[in-house]
Amino acid sequence: MMEQQANRIERRQCDVLVIGGGPAGCTVAPLLAEQGHRVVMLEKARHPRFHIGESLLPANLPLFERMGIADEVKAIGMLKPGAEFVSPHHDASSVFHFAEAWDKTMPFAYQVRRDEFDTILIRNAAHQGVEVHEGCKARGVDFLPDRTVLVRARHDDGSEIEWHARFLVDASGRDTFLANRFQIKHRNPRHNSSAIYGHFAGAKRNPGQAAGNITIFWFEHGWFWFIPMRDDVTSIGMVTWPYYMKTKGERSLEQFLRDGIAQCPKLAERLGEAKLINEVEATGNFSYVSERNHGDNYVMLGDAYAFIDPVFSSGVLLAMNSGVIAAEAIDTCLKTPAKAVAALKKFDALMKHGPKEFSWFIYRVTNPIMRDFFMGPRNLFRTKEAVLSMLAGDIFGKTPIWSSIRAFKMLYYIANILQPRRAYLGWKRRRFNIRKVDDDVVYNA
Repeated sequence: MMEQQANRIERRQCDVLVIGGGPAGCTVAPLLAEQGHRVVMLEKARHPRFHIGESLLPANLPLFERMGIADEVKAIGMLKPGAEFVSPHHDASSVFHFAEAWDKTMPFAYQVRRDEFDTILIRNAAHQGVEVHEGCKARGVDFLPDRTVLVRARHDDGSEIEWHARFLVDASGRDTFLANRFQIKHRNPRHNSSAIYGHFAGAKRNPGQAAGNITIFWFEHGWFWFIPMRDDVTSIGMVTWPYYMKTKGERSLEQFLRDGIAQCPKLAERLGEAKLINEVEATGNFSYVSERNHGDNYVMLGDAYAFIDPVFSSGVLLAMNSGVIAAEAIDTCLKTPAKAVAALKKFDALMKHGPKEFSWFIYRVTNPIMRDFFMGPRNLFRTKEAVLSMLAGDIFGKTPIWSSIRAFKMLYYIANILQPRRAYLGWKRRRFNIRKVDDDVVYNA
């Protein structure tokens, strides 16, 4: 009987198998197909499907041009000229305009509904020659002695298939397909947060072109995102520490989110006449990292490798950029095996660069001294332009921001030295915020 069942499993081959049809997978796959490789993508869901991470960065736009989808993204996007920060300890908000960044050629980004955006990406992958299978979930993997890979997958209709590939790309997002199997995924020891989010209609927006700005609202237990999109839809998310999640008790997620909003008066005012238009959801263990991002015949991209706090909207950019650098490395591995080690070493360094640069700011963004820097930015040593470039995602090119970023960090450390008590209390508070709580609080939000 088992032999008959095994015989019913379809077996097929490809050069590169990509698990996951999100931004990372849909970037690497068509780039590899363009290089002449036979690429197959497995996506467990069917597009369109709901997803958070709706705020893009200016550095995404050149990637859209390269992939030939710029006009399609523009058609669904809400123009985002900048980012606004609102603090309960400051009277006025602080707005960073991307047009004032070091490189003036990327003055805006977009806010998008991810169901629409991701559909554009996956349809483009298919159009570029990728064999796309939606409703097909990868369920197991074997790494064979000949350095090829065997992946078992199941379609929605119950049929099973085995893919024999020369190279495997894990772009499975927060499912972390390989990291879970290797048992190498860990909470980020320097950060620990959860998110509760929903979509609202009728939210009060800023006037004029600023209506498209993302707004970050600090509150006592973390921060909120306010992401305006087309058709009067606004994404609202509360990113908070595990200790606060533990206070949820018997409240529904919706009530817990509303109670959090009530603790942030400036956000509550903008949502005074807004109506929730979907079911509130939550994601626990929001920040994690894997011990490695590649092996001889596989790579882990985007959220499948690591996820950092989304306060700077870096997720989609980091995912797509990981697809770009992975395509270059994989092409080298398949065509010039003698150069594979060097190619994967370069891939590893570039994969770590983005999270590292964003994380320095993320780890400190709730610190009261850093908050002062964001609420009253100055351009001493061109630091404001450099930080704006970082906020725009312009950290992978040749824009010469790094001496000014180092100057910004030095000014921050000096401010801490000059305010020792405030610095100590901020450090102590952060230690309290990121401490571990019961797993059921983090995972079963």
